[in-house]
Amino acid sequence: MAITDKIYVKNHRQLASQLDTSFPKSAFSGATLDILFTGDGIAKLDEASRDRVLEFAEDFLDCDCQSHPHCGCPQRKFVAYLLELRAEGLGPDAIVDVMGDDYMLYAYPGDVLSFLDDGVRTMEAAERLAAVDGREEMEDELREKRRELT
Repeated sequence: MAITDKIYVKNHRQLASQLDTSFPKSAFSGATLDILFTGDGIAKLDEASRDRVLEFAEDFLDCDCQSHPHCGCPQRKFVAYLLELRAEGLGPDAIVDVMGDDYMLYAYPGDVLSFLDDGVRTMEAAERLAAVDGREEMEDELREKRRELT
């Protein structure tokens, strides 16, 4: 299961009440993206919630894909966001706090830790493959990126 399947909308019940409709808690589910980011859904939200939803849309839903927002770009951008937070030295608990402050999203710190650990293991494997293939420059680049995550 992808980390983006484990990212949830904070204050879900409050938002559902404001929108007068139900939608999944998962921030990246198709129904959630449709309800929050199409039509007049955003206009029904209180100002603080609207600001966070708009920030999320600007940062993760800005692409020109034909199947937007169901193209995978939002998920890829969010994964990059999580990796950037880790590269800045934040741990899983702090990452959860920041994404809550930034976008009204939450996740379980254990899920974030598992995601980061899987990322490090994947980078280690790619680093070894680059070494076997004789691609020293790629191996060095992967080693540096892996160090940023540990």
